[in-house]
Amino acid sequence: MRTPWINTLLYVLLTICAALVLYPVMYTFFMAVMTPEDASAYPPHIIPQSIDLSNFSEVFDIVPIGTFIWNTFLVAGLTMLGQLITASMAAYAFAKMQFKGKNVIFSMFVATMMIPWEVTMIPNYLTVRSWGWLDTYQGLTVPFLATAFGTFLLRQFFMQLPKELFEAAKIDGCGHIRYFVSHVLPLSRPALGTLAIYSFLSMYNSYLWPLLVTNTPEMRTVQIGISMLEFQESTAWNLVFAGTAMVILPSLLLLVFGLKQLVRGMAAGALKG
Repeated sequence: MRTPWINTLLYVLLTICAALVLYPVMYTFFMAVMTPEDASAYPPHIIPQSIDLSNFSEVFDIVPIGTFIWNTFLVAGLTMLGQLITASMAAYAFAKMQFKGKNVIFSMFVATMMIPWEVTMIPNYLTVRSWGWLDTYQGLTVPFLATAFGTFLLRQFFMQLPKELFEAAKIDGCGHIRYFVSHVLPLSRPALGTLAIYSFLSMYNSYLWPLLVTNTPEMRTVQIGISMLEFQESTAWNLVFAGTAMVILPSLLLLVFGLKQLVRGMAAGALKG
């Protein structure tokens, strides 16, 4: 049993660790509202001496940040929807249907998770280029519409559903499609929500692939657009941080409000193999 002073020490250490983790995020928002003089001062100010909200409007004047945000939300949303559809159908087949070689195919499917994405990046790029998909939404989304991780996660969750439920539905005349749509998907909302949040955030924060397959500002995403605020001659760091704050705010909000769903879905999918 822990003594009170050990608990106090533990909470102090956890508070310090939390402060260290949150400090870069807080400093980003502080820098976003600093004046150019405060942002370039040395030693740097930790807290803004004065607040300048015009930084955000200046960002829109320098780069088409609105277009970048729209492209990012569209690409992340399409990828999330595609992964939910493909992963849920594949997971149902591996969890509830019987066919020859199912375990071998599933093992090979999961084994692709051990292949680094950098290994497949060049083949994917050559394929996208040969199909004429550079600078298109297809090129940004299609290579990520299927996910082994999402299939594994949903398959683990589907296997927890009782077999008696399917047998009762089968007696009532339900086939696999109706049972999948009417029973499995509604009961799997925690796991589906987890996959949705994970896939959306992963694509929202993607940098290298959009950099490879896009060449025009009309198709750029926010992760690339932020780098356009930096110039070789001089850099207004208050504007850079203002753009960064606008970029990370949606993902932070999604993570904060979806963290409980994310943890619950991850824990539920890990209970049964």
